[in-house]
Amino acid sequence: MREQPFVIGVIVGSSRPGRRAPVVAGWAIEVMAQHPAVRDGEATVALIDLARHHLPLLDEPVPARFGDYRNEHTRAWSATVAACDAFVFVSPEYNRSVPAVLKNGIDYLDAEWRGKPAGLLSYGVRGAERVTGHLRDILTEVGMEVLRESVELALFTDFDWTGEDPSDPTATGRIAPGEDRAAAVRAMVTDLLDAARDVAAVA
Repeated sequence: MREQPFVIGVIVGSSRPGRRAPVVAGWAIEVMAQHPAVRDGEATVALIDLARHHLPLLDEPVPARFGDYRNEHTRAWSATVAACDAFVFVSPEYNRSVPAVLKNGIDYLDAEWRGKPAGLLSYGVRGAERVTGHLRDILTEVGMEVLRESVELALFTDFDWTGEDPSDPTATGRIAPGEDRAAAVRAMVTDLLDAARDVAAVA
């Protein structure tokens, strides 16, 4: 019987000023808190905001696979990721793909990702199918077990623009996904924990 709770890291994959990613991540964490395993203490949820880690463009002289980290910011990032048993990656779609800050954060590490389950929560103007596909490929390459089912939000259907002009690029709207989206996030938690238990059983 595992004594410590499983830790699910929710990674905020954007650092742009005015970004919506923290709002989306905050909504996801509220929904995840409703899951029985989180309520009962079997699992906890940790917010991991890449904007607060201030990672420069990858500056390690040794490839990540060797785990020979020379920089303090890398060692701090390694410790943050290593402390988690599973992840939810929250990412907007930038030019049909993954934000640079998220790709950079992934590329810094290797062993800290390998074998751990990952869920994808993405959003964009018309959903985020393209970033989801690219992110799935990237995470698979670093050895993560990416859940088959993802959650994709669209800015014009999952946000409330009452009192704002949705054509204003600085408008943020208010996140308001339907219950089906919340149910999908809770199902993601179930799948992540099932996978994390399997990993722990053979560790």
